[in-house]
Amino acid sequence: MIKALIFDLDSCLAAANEVGDQLFQPAFDAIRRANHGTVSEDPLKQAFSECWRFPFNDVAHRYGFTDEMTKAGFASFAKIDVAEPMHGYGDLHVLRELRQKLFLVTSGFRRLQESKIDALGIRKLFAEIRIDAIDELGSKGKAQHFAEILKSHSLEPEEVMVVGDNPDSEIAAGSRFGMKTVQVLRPGVLRGDNATLYIHSLNELGKLL
Repeated sequence: MIKALIFDLDSCLAAANEVGDQLFQPAFDAIRRANHGTVSEDPLKQAFSECWRFPFNDVAHRYGFTDEMTKAGFASFAKIDVAEPMHGYGDLHVLRELRQKLFLVTSGFRRLQESKIDALGIRKLFAEIRIDAIDELGSKGKAQHFAEILKSHSLEPEEVMVVGDNPDSEIAAGSRFGMKTVQVLRPGVLRGDNATLYIHSLNELGKLL
């Protein structure tokens, strides 16, 4: 019996770029200024596009950003927040209908992720919200956050369902503990091969519980 659900935020509950591509432009400009030709234009554009779906530190490593580029990106991203209301995907009403205990675990820059949660107006829907802040010392990774949720809320892995978009992040972490995992195939999300179940909308969750 599923007693709790752990949700991801970006590309699960809301499109990361819902508020517009201009949100990240200051950070992209800072990274360009620090580039000095190290990363050519096409890979740099691809890296920027991946910043919407993956943690910046992972993108920086994958595309070989120099220390100067990475530091410039961190400094700029850490100042960014969402200052206008967000709506999220059209199925967020499902969160209010679920009777299980809900958790939110998201990775990224603390200020940005906190502002998205408030812009969506969903903070009160969750028993606990955990941000694995990559701009703070002691970033744990989602698996450690999941372990702490199990312990602090006296839950067994088989009582928890993980819902997210990233097969290498929350889906992998949930699978590691033997939790049921559900990959939400939002627009632009590539289907992984390690989730227990696959859905296109949160409206499909009811029949899985």
